[in-house]
Amino acid sequence: MKECWIMVMMILLLKESWCSDGCLENERIALLQIKSHFNSSSSSFMSTWGVTADCCSWVRVYCNSTTGHVVQLSLDGVRSSEEDYWYLNASLFLPFQQLNYLSLWGNNIAGCIKNEGFERLSALGNLEVLELSDNSFHKSILSSLSGLSSLKILSLSGNRLKGIINIEEFNHLISLEELDLSANAIEGFISSNGSDELSKLSNLERFDLSYNHVNISLLSPLIRLPSLRYLDLGYNQLEGLFNFKELGKSKLVTLDLSGNNITEFVDSREIRASNNISELYLDDITITKGSKLLESLGAFSHLKNLSLVSCKFEGAILHQGVCKLKQLQELDISYNDISGSLPSCLANMTSLQSLHLSSNNFVGNISLYPFNRLTNLEYLDLSHNLFQIPVSLDLFFNHSKLKHFKSQGNNEIYGEKTEQNLTPMFQLETLYIDGYACIKAFPKFLYYQHNLREASLQSLKLRGRFPYWLLQNNTKLEELYLKNNSLSGPLQLPLHSHLNLSLLDISDNLFHGIIPPDIGTHLPRLELVYLSKNDFNGSIPSSFGNMSSLQILDLSNNDISGSLPSDFCCSHMLEVHLSRNQLQGSLEDAFFDCLQLVVLDLSHNNMTGSIPSWFERFYQLAYMILGYNNIEGEIPIQLCNLTQLSLIDLSHNNLSGHIPPCLRSTSNFASLSNGEEIEFTTKRNIYSYQRSMLYYFSGIDLSCNKLIGQIPIQIGYLNEIRVLNLSHNNLNGKIPASFSNLSQIESLDLSHNNLQGNIPSQLTELDFLEVFNVSCNDLSGRTPEKVKQFATFDESSYRDNPLLCGWPLQKYCATMESSPSIPRSSNDTEESNCFIDMEDFYASFGVAYIMVLLTIAGVLFINPYWRQVWFYFVEVSIDKCYYFLIDNLSCLSKFKLF
Repeated sequence: MKECWIMVMMILLLKESWCSDGCLENERIALLQIKSHFNSSSSSFMSTWGVTADCCSWVRVYCNSTTGHVVQLSLDGVRSSEEDYWYLNASLFLPFQQLNYLSLWGNNIAGCIKNEGFERLSALGNLEVLELSDNSFHKSILSSLSGLSSLKILSLSGNRLKGIINIEEFNHLISLEELDLSANAIEGFISSNGSDELSKLSNLERFDLSYNHVNISLLSPLIRLPSLRYLDLGYNQLEGLFNFKELGKSKLVTLDLSGNNITEFVDSREIRASNNISELYLDDITITKGSKLLESLGAFSHLKNLSLVSCKFEGAILHQGVCKLKQLQELDISYNDISGSLPSCLANMTSLQSLHLSSNNFVGNISLYPFNRLTNLEYLDLSHNLFQIPVSLDLFFNHSKLKHFKSQGNNEIYGEKTEQNLTPMFQLETLYIDGYACIKAFPKFLYYQHNLREASLQSLKLRGRFPYWLLQNNTKLEELYLKNNSLSGPLQLPLHSHLNLSLLDISDNLFHGIIPPDIGTHLPRLELVYLSKNDFNGSIPSSFGNMSSLQILDLSNNDISGSLPSDFCCSHMLEVHLSRNQLQGSLEDAFFDCLQLVVLDLSHNNMTGSIPSWFERFYQLAYMILGYNNIEGEIPIQLCNLTQLSLIDLSHNNLSGHIPPCLRSTSNFASLSNGEEIEFTTKRNIYSYQRSMLYYFSGIDLSCNKLIGQIPIQIGYLNEIRVLNLSHNNLNGKIPASFSNLSQIESLDLSHNNLQGNIPSQLTELDFLEVFNVSCNDLSGRTPEKVKQFATFDESSYRDNPLLCGWPLQKYCATMESSPSIPRSSNDTEESNCFIDMEDFYASFGVAYIMVLLTIAGVLFINPYWRQVWFYFVEVSIDKCYYFLIDNLSCLSKFKLF
């Protein structure tokens, strides 16, 4: 009974120490102290700490569900890499007595506060994982880690550990199983007695030393580590012969030597028989004609996985040594530009399960290769070569183990004249047959497939209806690509509602009719939908708004009409592409809840109304394309709060008012889908920019509106912008001299406005400018000097500016072209004196006018004869004016106008 009471009391005490909301009070306080210590302005998740009392519910805090103790902390990237180096107080983690995982990755930490380093964490006996990668630690940090004897995984990748490392720093890490020191500048290891012994790390199984400066002399002590099974020495300074005489005693299974300059493996008969290496990575190695690297691969008699990706086979013969590896199960020779036929000896490697041949220049009809002997193949990638591939895949019908087949981008995909109606033995999970061909019908083997997860049949000019049967037969299908074919008819959906399809791409076909209103019911898990470049009509189904997983919707280049459904954009939507349709109505209700939007493209429609000021809610918006509509009103100044904007196209609308001076366009790396395109006018043409280009592209297009006022000088400080088009507006004032800061600008169009003054001479500093147009303005003075890019612009860049002169115009300035040019002031406040200055003209005209009047008055005062003639002339003129008025007033009175 006494023992029971003691147990009850302990439970009550534990419960009392546990805060009412699920986490321990002292640990909650410690987390708030960590938040204060990190003091990061760039952290978004830490700002939520403390909002609720239960610290176990805080972002990146993980607790034991039974005890309530914090067991994992993931504080990755709390401080931006742009912030200054800082020093950590490791003692802040001492309250977490049950902590077993701590990640401080990517925080720009340079070290620890004196006497508050990681040595204080030796009291945390459960700490097994410490992630310190991508910081700024020096090798002095190692001594403070020696007391963490419970550590099993330690990562110091991407720090500043330079030179020779004292291995005795690791002696007490007796439990260490994984050590990552990659991406530093380590040259080797040494101890106080001068040896390079590493065997103290007796439990170490994985060691990553890639991207350092170690040389071949380090190999012998590394191989002697008794438990080592994985060793990565990629991208170091290993050169010449690789002699691993101690290898026979090691347990090494995986060896990565990529990115080095090894020419040959030297072994002995004993080593060849006893080494256990089954995985060998030799990527990014130049293999010349004289190299014996391929021939010496026989040293790895138990090799099962060989990777030779992105090597340079300069005259070397591929099959030397490779075909002798009879136990090889996986061979990857992708991205090598190897030409010619496949080595016939590959047919003898009957153990192959995975063969990667993509991105080479192999030729020939694969039906002529003895692939029928490779019956153990599970994965075959023939993509991006010059093969001829039968779409029927009949040569693989007996390959019962084949699960993945890829053949995009080859020389020819052809169909059999009479395709055999045989049932294949394989059940594919991944199928990619893409190419420019004319197949007409779906291959028959597809009707027998039931395990497909990814299927791609693009650019084959397939005809017929949408293959709804493919979805019904393969209920696990997640991705279906049928882009760029000749499929037609309506979009007929399968009857099943429990499908897993997350990506559907049927763009660039001939589908027509309405988009099924119940598409969200039949395909509820859709995340990416591409229906562009078809003939769909009708309205946008409102069911899109009920698809909680939908992230990208592309309905562009169709004939869809009507207004945007109210709230059709769900909260997780990232991209909406609706350009080139017949949509109408306002933007007011459809996008209010789209807080995650990155891309909004509604160009080339009939949208009306104004741009809602609440667009500022789209804090992630990078691409706002609303050109070629009928949008009115002013540009909301709230758009200045969109700090991620990279492309702004509001051209060809009816916008009025001034350009907000705070409008910005920044170069960013917003996450974009693989399939989407964005149209943007630049260099006088409309281009469709793919994802890869948009990473490096930014621009503002406000052309063809009714904007007034001066160009804000602040636009000249958008130094990442590449395109600026303000043409066809009513802008006035001068061209800002600050435009000289647009160092990345490629296209600058200010034509068809009312701009005055000189063209700033500093614009000649814009080295990347390819298109420059200031035509149809009221500019004056001399054109910029004929230097750099401005030497390439012709008369069309400057035409219809009556007061502009100089090359390449036919209007020469008052000062001869051969005369030395008069220097212009740095801020271009003074006009060039080579032509008439309008302000000077008006002043001189006024002075001359006054002088003439004074001269006439003086003559009349001095000479009586001319004074009498002048008075007579005035009297006659007054009489004529009087009778003229009397006659006309009497005539008008007849019509009762007065």
